[in-house]
Amino acid sequence: MAENDLMNALGGVGEGESLPDPLPDDPFGIAETWFNDARDRAVQPNPNAMTLATADETGAPSARIVLCKHFDADSGSVIFYTNYQSRKGRELEANPRAALVMHWDALDRQIRITGPVTHAPAEQSDAYFASRAWEKRLGAWSSDQSQPIESREALLMQVAERAVELDIDLRKIVDGHADELVIPRPPHWGGYRVWAETVELWCSGVGRVHDRALWRRDLTRDGDDYNAGPWSSTRLQP
Repeated sequence: MAENDLMNALGGVGEGESLPDPLPDDPFGIAETWFNDARDRAVQPNPNAMTLATADETGAPSARIVLCKHFDADSGSVIFYTNYQSRKGRELEANPRAALVMHWDALDRQIRITGPVTHAPAEQSDAYFASRAWEKRLGAWSSDQSQPIESREALLMQVAERAVELDIDLRKIVDGHADELVIPRPPHWGGYRVWAETVELWCSGVGRVHDRALWRRDLTRDGDDYNAGPWSSTRLQP
């Protein structure tokens, strides 16, 4: 039986969305389109959510969900923000590499990224922090992220104590002028930039004959940034 006849007999296995053939030189064109599409269509409450996996100095892994706040196709990197003293911050200090997964079940698409991690520029962290709601800015000061605390009540008391320490004008909150509050970025809070060393794109196919492709490039450290070599690509079996 000819291959096309076999495919027809199997009910269209392998149909559905597919990646270009031949593959593009740079995966970030497709990756950015997928990211923007998920965000613009609001396919889930947090379409910019991604799993961040890190490892400590012994190699023990941990994973959690963070929000991608900047998808930089030009440099091939993504940025998220967090407490530098959190568990993930401590692990990234000891082992500055990470793996990311963005999965959009409603769109049958997934992006996987691995690579080294650096701090985002301070001015970029300052600008993003200033754009946050006052409650989130206060929260960044109030929570000693990943550290134990004896109760929920103790945590709320700590929030109130930190507000007093910051000399926050509570009258502005009561009077409905909380947007006028000046709360600077804590020194222990800011952005991380994950530089893509590998990118894998995946889209679902009928009969689980999915389409997968992997891109790799070499990165060379240059101060707080990385210089990148050309991408190489290959298709992967599902």
